[in-house]
Order: sequence, then C-alpha cells, then structure tokens
Amino acid sequence: MAPFGTQLSRRDESSPPPFNGLLGRKTSRIRIALGRNTGTNISQSMPASPAMNSTAEQVMADLPLHPFSPFAIELPTYVANTLSAPVLVSIFGAGCAVIFLITYGIIQRMRPSMGSGEIAVALWFALCGCIHLFFEGYFSYNSFDMASKTDIFGQLWKEYSLSDSRYMSQDAFIVCMETITAVFWGPMSFFCVYFIITEHPLRHPFQLIISLGQLYGDVLYYAICTFQDVVYDIMYCRPERFYFWAYYFLCNFFWIVIPLMLIKQSVVETAKVFAKVKESSGVKKAQ
Repeated sequence: MAPFGTQLSRRDESSPPPFNGLLGRKTSRIRIALGRNTGTNISQSMPASPAMNSTAEQVMADLPLHPFSPFAIELPTYVANTLSAPVLVSIFGAGCAVIFLITYGIIQRMRPSMGSGEIAVALWFALCGCIHLFFEGYFSYNSFDMASKTDIFGQLWKEYSLSDSRYMSQDAFIVCMETITAVFWGPMSFFCVYFIITEHPLRHPFQLIISLGQLYGDVLYYAICTFQDVVYDIMYCRPERFYFWAYYFLCNFFWIVIPLMLIKQSVVETAKVFAKVKESSGVKKAQ
C-alpha cells in the first residue's frame, strides 16, 4: 500500500474509471469478480461461502475509495461531495458576481468619474483578493485534511482536484505556493484596489509586484505538473479531457494573461514617470 500522498506513475497504476457512478458500481463489479472466480451464476440466490466472502473482501480492497488520479493515493478520510459540479460552479460564479457588484458600488461612491479600464483593473484585483485570501487561504489552513471537508469551499476544492489531485495529497509545492499566495497576494490585492480608486502613487508598484508574483506562481504550477507528466509519467488529472481543459488549464490561464497585461501597463507607466523626472532634471540643469 502506498504511503499517504504518494505520487505513482501511470505505468504502475491503471487509469481511473469514468467518474460518474464510480462507487455505485462496486456491487456489480464484485458480482462479476465472484462469478469469474467461483464459476457460479451470482444472480441466482445462494448462500455465501467463506471463499466467496474472502474474494469479495479482496475485490473491495482493490477498488478505489476516491475519484482522484493517480488512483493509489491514500485518502482515508475522503468524503464524497453532496453537491453536483453544475451547482458548485454556479455557486462560484454567483460569488464572483457579488464581489464585482460590491466593488463597483464602492467605486461609484468614491470615484464616479473613474474610466472603464481602471474599473476593470479594480474589479480584477478585488476578485483576486477574495480568491487568494479566503478561498486559497481556506485550502492552506485545511490542506492536511482537505479530503474530508464538506462545506462549500471544501466541495469546490474537491471538484477542482479532479483536475489536480495534488490538492488532496498534501503536495509540498501546492501547499507552500497557496500559502504564500493567501498571505501576500490576497491582502496586497485589496490595497491595490484602494490605490487604484484613490489614484495613490503606490498603485503601480503594488500592481507590478502582485502581477509578477501571480505570473511566477502560475508558470511554476504549470511547469512542475508538465514536468512530472513528461519526465516521470505521473498524471494528476483524471483521463476525461474536460477536467484538464476546463479546470486545470482555463481556470489558471486567467492568471497568466491578465498579469502579463498589467505588468506591461505598470512598466510603461513607471517608465513614463522616470522619463518625465529625467526631462525635468535636465531642464533645471540647463537653467
């Protein structure tokens, strides 16, 4: 039996079966196994013999108790989600909408003349602040027993973990990265929203630092997972391509594209300021 959180190669472990009905098919699989081993028709009523009980116990022991890949990671405290994927995604989307509405209301009260581009950036950092501090902070705090969590955040993380089981197995990189993100980028994102609304001179330094940190963490996240897959043949995502493209790729790709755009904006604005200062200093020296 592999230790808790062990990463296993796909060559060592068979691919997980389709997620729907994963645990519900245990009985039928046991019947098939018993029929093959005993040569009897299990559909007929018959008393269970010790040999059959032993075979059933062995089959049960070999069956996975969770839907995550690789199949052999031990999650002894795993509790299945009670909410479906569409419901969880809808809840997450509704939460994002509430964050946008509240932030937009604050902007209209504090600086109603704010341009649409600045509003979009402020909304982005408000969303980042909430996700980093509360959602990822929840993971960091509960990372040693995520598999047993049944509240909304816990079920959301278990749904996402179908695309990356490292969130269930106390992966060192994931836990450290998410903790840094929650502790630093979360609070700093809220400060950045305030600096944008008030046109504070620290706006672009904060925007640059946060965006660079987000980009760096996301690149490492993609790179390490890809390295494990290509070099060691370890796949953390279920075989269904939906989980890879919709959860693993798309959900994280926002933190590649948008930070790149904001880094460029901050670098350009900072360069303009230094150019003006240099030009002003040159004029004073000429006088």
